[in-house]
Amino acid sequence: MLTLKGITKTFNDRAILNQVDLTIKDHETLAIVGPSGAGKTTLLRIISGLTKPDAGTFIWNDQPVTPVKLRQDGIIGVVFQNFELFPNLSVLRNITLAPTLQGTPEDEAKAAAMELLAQLDLADQADAYPFSLSGGQKQRVAIARALALKPEILLYDEPTSALDPSLRDSVADLVNQFKRAGMTQVIVTHDMDFAQAVADTTFKVEKVQ
Repeated sequence: MLTLKGITKTFNDRAILNQVDLTIKDHETLAIVGPSGAGKTTLLRIISGLTKPDAGTFIWNDQPVTPVKLRQDGIIGVVFQNFELFPNLSVLRNITLAPTLQGTPEDEAKAAAMELLAQLDLADQADAYPFSLSGGQKQRVAIARALALKPEILLYDEPTSALDPSLRDSVADLVNQFKRAGMTQVIVTHDMDFAQAVADTTFKVEKVQ
């Protein structure tokens, strides 16, 4: 379980988050919702260690921790809103890059990546490059890349925003598949129908007055 206490963040003298308390329970899917500009993505970036809060503490399984350490230790994985795939690398290499840089033997990383691609119905795209993929395929590659590090918590930033509405249900199916497998997931979304389809609990971020 990951607990956030008193998370505060200000940009250009404007308070984005003010004393936010949040608990991310094991094996549950949490949706972070709220109006545009309320700080949903900022909160997700703080949880992932990509943005440093001005104040606040983090407790992981009853021990003080920093989000940067959680990400470095592979506890947290992130699926970015715009996928952020490396355009010069194949799908397979996009997935195996981080594990091999962390010391996983290349043949082992490739085998694990191909297993992920098969699970996500992308095995035939292993040698393709991102430019040739549809939005839905890029989304699944981004998910596979995050899963390759075997995180305990998977974070998604607006996972349906870059997709056609027809693909929203397929993303919901994936999220629910991972939930059934016991994955802890945190999803920032403006799409309340999607949130209701996948979330066990919802946390609403309000604009700071």
